[in-house]
Amino acid sequence: MMKVVFRVDASVWIGSGHVMRCLVLADELAKNGHDVTFACLPLEGDMRAFIGERGFNVITLTAPDHVVKPAHDADYVAWLPKLIPDDAHDFINHVHEAEVVVTDHYAIEKQWHEIVRARLNCNIVAIDDLVRTHSADIIIDQTLGRQASDYQALSANVLAGSDYALLSRPFSRQRECALSRTLTCRPPRVLISMGGIDAPNATLTVLKAIHPHVNVTFTVLLSSRAPHYHEVKQWCSNHDNVSHVDFVADMASLMMSHDMAIGAPGTTSWERACLGLPNILVPLADNQKMVCEQLVKHNAAIKVTLDEIPTRLLHAYQSTLNQWEAFKSANLALCDGRGVKRAVFELEQLCVDNVNSYRLERACSQQDIELVYQWQCHPNTRKYALNPNTPTWEEHYSWMSTKLQAFNDYFYMITARHSGKKVGAIRLDRQRADHYLVSIFIHPNNYGQGIGAQALAIIDIIHPDVTVHATVLKENIPSQRLFQKAGYQQTDEETYIRYPIQ
Repeated sequence: MMKVVFRVDASVWIGSGHVMRCLVLADELAKNGHDVTFACLPLEGDMRAFIGERGFNVITLTAPDHVVKPAHDADYVAWLPKLIPDDAHDFINHVHEAEVVVTDHYAIEKQWHEIVRARLNCNIVAIDDLVRTHSADIIIDQTLGRQASDYQALSANVLAGSDYALLSRPFSRQRECALSRTLTCRPPRVLISMGGIDAPNATLTVLKAIHPHVNVTFTVLLSSRAPHYHEVKQWCSNHDNVSHVDFVADMASLMMSHDMAIGAPGTTSWERACLGLPNILVPLADNQKMVCEQLVKHNAAIKVTLDEIPTRLLHAYQSTLNQWEAFKSANLALCDGRGVKRAVFELEQLCVDNVNSYRLERACSQQDIELVYQWQCHPNTRKYALNPNTPTWEEHYSWMSTKLQAFNDYFYMITARHSGKKVGAIRLDRQRADHYLVSIFIHPNNYGQGIGAQALAIIDIIHPDVTVHATVLKENIPSQRLFQKAGYQQTDEETYIRYPIQ
């Protein structure tokens, strides 16, 4: 069991997103038996009570002498109303000990990390999306398109991209249903969600611009913490086809019950992507810029700025509706909802001896395609393959390229944690809802090293909720033993099955 402490704040200026994604990570850590605590400053609009209601101990740090309103959206220094060393030492005085300290704060970076690490002798995990400077063991940046090389942190394990999006468990549970969601013939249901604060009142601007012109059922999600809460709530109550929701515990189910969303970028973007919910983006802050650009680049959303709402929103709505299926597929390809499981697995490796351990990384590059082809052509690989014929390069390239683009399958490279060397591959091919066929092959030079067993164990961690099938030729004794030891049930002489673990 690890003692994990989160250093994160919320306020009327910071918003709620940092706390919400930390809570997702905290929930998963707690479910795995770890001791989780939050440390937060008392600020206007903070979420200390909310965190406590979620079942976590909250340490209230020393209140600042003065709070300065940020001069603009990107004035992140003002988010921390103390000098960095003062905040770090105050944290140390309150926390005393921790094995892992997680920071999610745009005003906290390398200097704070170094002070805390030196005094507490702990591991540091930094959650970021602005490519700031850290002294961390792990950096988590869930931004679509982000690369580990974007961070100048040679000693850090950088978990980059939307594969590591921190989404709560209901999203991975709803994912299978989302893969086959359809647009019904009823009037579309549109979810409007501009974040927990929505300082510019984009919610009401959107409603006034689109409501009179479409036959739509709207759901407006806006917290009572928002400064325009009462104004929006009153407007919604005066219109029969608009309902207002203060808070919803199960955001995944709410999204699954809607056909489209209009909202601000941020963590909610990955929630919508996971469930294939087409959306129109209205960026409200400078730190949402890259997320917005990447989603538009991947044809997953249409961007409408705050100023453009009166003139462009209606057209964006019609375009999204007309291309609904394409937007759905583009979103599903971006995020699978299992990022928090991947992140927790990496955090747990901080406190164990992992000299000979491996990780699974999504295959994505031309180099991966070429490497897998080399393995596929090796005589030892073909010996026990279900199809003994060696594919041509053209056949392999076409097949693997198609696999890498499929949003309902998984193609992982098995990578040595310390050397970064790729030593094998493992696939999950979707057969039907909640059922996948596993295929695994190891670099011929790495047979007999327990790599296949570790890869199957990681599949159990990341994909515990689905049924996994395996077909193994009866003469392939090593693979037969592999699946038997991994806990798969043998249903006939060449077929194995692993039922959901939880």
